[in-house]
Amino acid sequence: MAGRGPMTARRVALGVLDQFNPDRGDSRRILHRVIDRTDRKAHATDLVFGVIRNRNTIDMIIARSGGAPIERIAGRIVNILRIGVYELIYVPTTGDYAVVNEAVNLAHVVAGKKQSGFVNAVLRNVGGAIARRATPLRTAGAQNTLPHSPTHGCQFDMPVLSNPQTDPAAWLAEAFSLPQWLTGEWLDEFGFEKSKQICFASNRRPGLYIQPNTLKISLESLAKKFADAEIEFEIVAGETMLRIRSRRAIASAPGFSEGLFIVQDPTAAGVAKILSPQPGQNILDLCAAPGGKAVGMAQLMGGRGSIVASDIDSERLKMVCDNCARLGITIIDPVAWDKLSDVIAQVRRWDAVVVDVPCSNTGVMAKRPEVRFRITPRAIRSLVETQRRLLDRAAGIVGGGGKICYSTCSIQRAENAALVRAFLKDHPNFKLDYEKLTLPFVLADQSFDYDGGFTAILTRRQ
Repeated sequence: MAGRGPMTARRVALGVLDQFNPDRGDSRRILHRVIDRTDRKAHATDLVFGVIRNRNTIDMIIARSGGAPIERIAGRIVNILRIGVYELIYVPTTGDYAVVNEAVNLAHVVAGKKQSGFVNAVLRNVGGAIARRATPLRTAGAQNTLPHSPTHGCQFDMPVLSNPQTDPAAWLAEAFSLPQWLTGEWLDEFGFEKSKQICFASNRRPGLYIQPNTLKISLESLAKKFADAEIEFEIVAGETMLRIRSRRAIASAPGFSEGLFIVQDPTAAGVAKILSPQPGQNILDLCAAPGGKAVGMAQLMGGRGSIVASDIDSERLKMVCDNCARLGITIIDPVAWDKLSDVIAQVRRWDAVVVDVPCSNTGVMAKRPEVRFRITPRAIRSLVETQRRLLDRAAGIVGGGGKICYSTCSIQRAENAALVRAFLKDHPNFKLDYEKLTLPFVLADQSFDYDGGFTAILTRRQ
């Protein structure tokens, strides 16, 4: 008997979405487990993360335009509809007929003829309410148009969103599938235009950036390897990184197994450069997993000195070990959390402590789309308590002239500037030497983008 052929991208995406649990944030793990079942990996990946990023908005459209409240729709049919509506609204390059037909066929396979008829009716209702699947935002009505890029959106023949003039927080929340309390905080902190840009960047398809392992290869030599392999790329971030345009598994790219590069967003890569560790220094990385910042510091130190890397999550700490082994970095010493106090006591002087704390991840929602479902004001208050404990611990480790590098992947003031100010008030023996808040960003043509985050350098007075 002949073996079964590859699954369609939509079938793979459906399986992932059916198993996805926002509280666990497990979409990437599930997708990684099943992605080889399809020969259209990029399409399946886009469907999974596109639906998760836009799920609240998609559900709203299914209810308003499709005439089917989500809570009344049975099991797997919900995610078939979500995939179909996602493609109708956010992937205008795929024809209407193909979207509806594929969804109907998938429903027939997994749920039978009656349910496939229901899917057909709902998607045709949604499609019938769409006036133009891709229209310039500059000329479109804000209440009638769901943005799907910084320049274009899907225009409906009726209002589907709140009025941005009278209720901007609701408009941003509905248009970008975000909690309204969060868009309200951003409006208070950054104003409407910046908040809208944050929303676009939070819902973007994130670019793939790689940084050369400068202990082994230069950017120019790595670029030549990629060019020889016919991998399309651009040199970006002050000519320090490559932005990969080709759609392929990065683990199969030339130089990956030899440890010639790491994958890292420009904002995350910038943290080590802000600290600027020097060769021969002793550095402690308190929340090191998966190891990107420790690796960046090791390169800046020229492979000379010592970096102790620890993390409370022992499984994630193994990722630091794996990265160091692949990259051939020997100055990073992964230490289990329960052994860390003994190791700290054995070192006479720590030149710097890096505290990349657990956070709300509001600066990296393009890569962590499930964050929008689980972050709450209460969760942030709890995180701030944890962040402060870690920062206080770091303060007890560095000596005179030593530095603390405090960083987050959040753009919330409570986790960043407000926490640092409270720390300085309670620790007058420290001074703030530097701080930088980076808001997530995407160019209008989507040719360059980066995550958000915060970094502060706190120096202990002599």
